[in-house]
Amino acid sequence: MEQRYATNPSQIPGMTTEELRATFLLPEIFVPGEIRLTYTHHDRIVLGGAVPAGSPLPLPGYAEIRSDYFLEHREVGIVNVGGTGTVTADGEVYELVKGACLYLGRGIQEVVFDGADAAFYLFSAPAHTAYPSVLVVPEDATVRELGDQSTSNRRTLRQYIHENGVKSCQIVMGVTSLHEGSMWNTMPAHTHDRRTECYLYFDLADDARVVHLMGEREETRHLIVADRQAIISPSWSLHSGVGTAAYSFVWAMAGENQAFDDMDAAPIAELK
Repeated sequence: MEQRYATNPSQIPGMTTEELRATFLLPEIFVPGEIRLTYTHHDRIVLGGAVPAGSPLPLPGYAEIRSDYFLEHREVGIVNVGGTGTVTADGEVYELVKGACLYLGRGIQEVVFDGADAAFYLFSAPAHTAYPSVLVVPEDATVRELGDQSTSNRRTLRQYIHENGVKSCQIVMGVTSLHEGSMWNTMPAHTHDRRTECYLYFDLADDARVVHLMGEREETRHLIVADRQAIISPSWSLHSGVGTAAYSFVWAMAGENQAFDDMDAAPIAELK
């Protein structure tokens, strides 16, 4: 498990492109036959990918979290961004189609991933109690239609784990898909001063990219992001992006509260 230590905004102005990428970008988290996870000290989130590639792939314990098993003191949200696959949690089998989300609560001891073409994205945070495991397919999510074609940001947002949906201790999680011809995901941008948010971009062509904006509104930077790459966005950093074509992304947060609309706007005119 890779570790990424916490940062503060005063570090950003002096960072090179490579330093920014090494700090905030997770470039290769989906590797066939492997589980690759990163521990960020921002809100002690663990995120990464599991690609079973046709053979059962158990979720191990890790020395970095000092627990007997992964979910001893944690919860996890799992979104499948590949072909249909299964997740078995303490003997209970859940089938995840592409875009489905599975919540697993604290205390589950054995988690096994399987599926020839499945690619599971994991987002985990510390948990103080146990909530029931729940599978939500895309058609059963809470749906918000956002944006407009005239501003190139028409998109469908599906909420899975949230205060009015699947219950969790900290995690808020969903998937946003841009409509054909739209490229901006969130503009005007915003921050969540009480939460860390992570993006996983997917459904991008091999030669397509997203220009992801980050930093404070008066000191922005950008990262060029490819398909199935993830971004760590600390509480002080805005997060927005524009693609060379339409795409989807998994957004997930953990921190002080779970209020979806608890955000601090960064008006376009204030960006630099």
